[in-house]
Amino acid sequence: MATPPGASAILDTAAPAAPGEAATPGAELCVVVPTFNESGNVAVLVERLAEVLAGIAWEIVFVDDDSPDGTAERVRALARRDRRVRCIRRVGRRGLSSASIEGILSTSAPFIAVMDGDLQHDEALLPQMLGRLRDGAAELAVASRYIESGDAGGLANRRRHRLSRAGAGLARLLIKTDISDPGSGFFMLSREVANRVAPHLSGVGTKILIDIMASSPHPLSVIELPYRFRPRHSGESKLDTFTVLEYLLLLAEKISGRYFSHKLLLFGLVGASGVVVNLAVLRLLLAFGARFTAAVVAATVTAMVSNFFLNNILTYRDSRLVGWRAVRGLVTFMALCGVGALVNVAVARDLYAATRLWLVAGIGGAVVAALLNYGLTSMFTWGRRF
Repeated sequence: MATPPGASAILDTAAPAAPGEAATPGAELCVVVPTFNESGNVAVLVERLAEVLAGIAWEIVFVDDDSPDGTAERVRALARRDRRVRCIRRVGRRGLSSASIEGILSTSAPFIAVMDGDLQHDEALLPQMLGRLRDGAAELAVASRYIESGDAGGLANRRRHRLSRAGAGLARLLIKTDISDPGSGFFMLSREVANRVAPHLSGVGTKILIDIMASSPHPLSVIELPYRFRPRHSGESKLDTFTVLEYLLLLAEKISGRYFSHKLLLFGLVGASGVVVNLAVLRLLLAFGARFTAAVVAATVTAMVSNFFLNNILTYRDSRLVGWRAVRGLVTFMALCGVGALVNVAVARDLYAATRLWLVAGIGGAVVAALLNYGLTSMFTWGRRF
């Protein structure tokens, strides 16, 4: 998978065959494992896979988001002893879904499984999932916590249980297939399905299965297999408030048919927060006796600074600016938003002259300015290309 601008990927593999050595067939099954701070789990997972996949030609691709705990180094050490182990180290960005996509597209195996690196997924289910896809019973095999003997007991607390159930309910409103656990992070698909959906994937957040199912041009045939979701072996959960927000943005992007990208939606939310900041600062300064013009300028600058840092932390966290790059980014962001403000005034003025409807003019100017700000700052502040 091509590396997006502003990011780099380092691919580590075991040594190639020696000259004259007979070529051997590739793996039938590739297990893709996105990781972040899972150094204590990788060796255990490889050992377990070697046991349950005996007799199957398999490989495992760890896609590591530059874990500070040395996960990539641990995987490379394993790869030097076992050519079935590979590592893709991604630098400058994070995301379980996008990591899964890179792993899926990095292999030539006819069947690909995706599972977490925290050992909560039951690897013993892999041979059964592979058998169901081999015999054509389905295009997608999903390990479910919510059917028959399945169990979600590995979720940390009642809040996690409620979020999981609520997320599954929302997803079923979007996807074209009836499935009990669309939020499962443990599934297997065929190479044909992966190739078909890859150009349409968003790579947003952590729910890659929903992304795959919602991106398929036609409903996928799915078979669900029950499993017990185990407690974490080591490390800590990656779930936070922003993970939930990303999930909602993924659903919104898919519902819109990708006319509104998740970044545009998040940029708009940040912009709305800027309006609140602007009004709050303006009110505070006026309460302390500041002149109106000075208060408006100070409130506007404060809102722009707030918008920049929120966008840098949230909207563009996969290409976040730090150090002097952040200072330069703030300057370009404010300058470009100034251009947007001028466009806002010009569009609103012309719309009002044509319609005499102040509300239409105000909304029209704001929408055009917001889209312009999004496009310009994406390209020139955060170096993104469309």
